[in-house]
Amino acid sequence: MQLDPLSGWCQGISHCPSPNFNLRPEGEVSLLVIHNISLPPGQFGTGKVQAFFQNRLDPSEHPFFEEIRDLRVSAHFLIERDGAVTQFVSCNGRAWHAGVSRFDGREGCNDFSVGIELEGTDDLAFTEPQYAALVALVKQLRMAYPAITPERICGHSDIAPGRKTDPGPAFDWARLRAALVT
Repeated sequence: MQLDPLSGWCQGISHCPSPNFNLRPEGEVSLLVIHNISLPPGQFGTGKVQAFFQNRLDPSEHPFFEEIRDLRVSAHFLIERDGAVTQFVSCNGRAWHAGVSRFDGREGCNDFSVGIELEGTDDLAFTEPQYAALVALVKQLRMAYPAITPERICGHSDIAPGRKTDPGPAFDWARLRAALVT
């Protein structure tokens, strides 16, 4: 995979453009937020995350889909259990992944962050292919956006404590950090 900083799109991965984004107020990218998601909750490989980020989720298919039917969200990237990476929003765009959030005293993290969703749950270990893809993607992002320092890579729970818990205790932060120094 290769990130083109001019367009903000990665080559060599799938693209599934989401309408749920807008322009960044400053154009700055200085934070990376890691999330987890599965739709329906706890089910993998359904293709429903892609449908959700494109506002195509059929609320009649599952009771949880009815609960989230009016949400308009996206992330820049999704890494599935097999390591497949899909991009929904250019890194130069403001994806709607963080919601009400705060990092280092600054509100509205969507304005200056890139969001990566890992297919999973808070309490189930992520897969080897997911970590490999995540490390490769983070390295690309850090080359294109040097303001994303190791200290500015966090979880959704870090920027929305009490409201969000992802990526959860099953995410191996030490593993990610060690892989990024090599």
